[in-house]
Order: sequence, then C-alpha cells, then structure tokens
Amino acid sequence: MSTIIHTSAAPQFPLPFSHAVRAGDFVYVAGQVGVDLQTLDPIGGIKEQTEQCIRNIEVILQEAGLTLDHIIKATTHLARVEDQAEYNEVYRRMMKEPYPARITVFSGLGPYLIEMEVLAYAPSVRGE
Repeated sequence: MSTIIHTSAAPQFPLPFSHAVRAGDFVYVAGQVGVDLQTLDPIGGIKEQTEQCIRNIEVILQEAGLTLDHIIKATTHLARVEDQAEYNEVYRRMMKEPYPARITVFSGLGPYLIEMEVLAYAPSVRGE
C-alpha cells in the first residue's frame, strides 16, 4: 500500500503528479525545481535554484516525518554543464556526509537550471 504526500509549503504546479509517494519504508519525492513558491518562476542562477530545489525537497520530506538525512539516492538534472561546480558547492553545503548515492545528468529543462528527485528511506538516516 502507498500513501500520497502533499504539502502547501512546496510549489503547486498544475501538473498530474504528487509531491511524494510513500511505499513501505521508502519515500519517493517527485522532481523539484528552484522556483518562487508564489509565481512558480525560476529564481536567480544555479546556486539560488539549487538551494530552493533542496528546500522544496526538505519540506516535502518533513511532511512525511523525515529529513534530508533520510535521503539515500538523488537524481539531478542540470540544464548546463558549466553549472556543475556551483551546483556541487550548494549540494555539499546543504547535504551532510555521508552523502547519498547520486547521479547528475544534463537535460533540456525549459526555463529551469535544475530538477532533482530523491529517494528516502524512513527507518534510519545515512551513516547510522
């Protein structure tokens, strides 16, 4: 059985997806982007968008009773190869070691510079 997770603290796009789905001990968070929560417009450059993207993931995980430390896998799409260093700088600052498993790919994202989805494991945090 799965449970849908939704929070008004994350962007409310008029698209057919849930913020997250909990299936057993796993929480699958849908791809998040770095946008202004009211206008849904992208904010700033890659650093600002990465920070907002991770904050969106954080509030969704909080709705499920979890934290960023429960993330075991992250999949990130970047629009531009040249943004990778600044993305990694923000990611390193916002995520604690040991870091989740991760893949970063380069994709066409329309107006967004980043989109990230994560998989969290509820029973424990990384490194325990």
